[in-house]
Amino acid sequence: MSPSQWFLQSFIWKGLCSWGKMAHSQNSLELPININATQITTAYGHRALPKLKEELQSEDLQTRQKALMALCDLMHDPECIYKAMNIGCMENLKALLKDSNSMVRIKTTEVLHITASHSVGRYAFLEHDIVLALSFLLNDPSPVCRGNLYKAYMQLVQVPRGRLASCTQICRALKLSVGLLSRSHMYQGVDRPLFIKLQHTY
Repeated sequence: MSPSQWFLQSFIWKGLCSWGKMAHSQNSLELPININATQITTAYGHRALPKLKEELQSEDLQTRQKALMALCDLMHDPECIYKAMNIGCMENLKALLKDSNSMVRIKTTEVLHITASHSVGRYAFLEHDIVLALSFLLNDPSPVCRGNLYKAYMQLVQVPRGRLASCTQICRALKLSVGLLSRSHMYQGVDRPLFIKLQHTY
């Protein structure tokens, strides 16, 4: 065997051996280091919102949180808000306002605040009685949650119907939770900027 033939045969043999090792390699079951486990992918195409709607109803806390994070991105698009209304996402968001987890309530109010920044979103607020559901978080222990609530109301009062609904429902919630509105000490725990706005509007 000539040196050139021996070299070629050796080269082919090494190539086959390395290919065999690659063919029998096993994939790791662990996530890559740079993957954020708390971030959900939105690459569901036309199934994005229906899939997220299902995840909002999940009993798993992390699944609900990740679905809300994804909605925070999607709801900047008015078309997504319209689709979310049609498939019933607003009712799921109303239910999550009562969630025992503070992060779920914070992200839910953030989604609703983003939704209220669009005209179609303000319509959704009025059609699904989101105003009243939000008003029960006036005394929420989380300042971030109360801040999102305040921002949502500020968006809503830009339209006459929203202004009337906000005033009526907030006052109703305050009556249910603390009694008569005429007593000043009953406003303890309510954000001062929101209370001032309420006095000005009512």
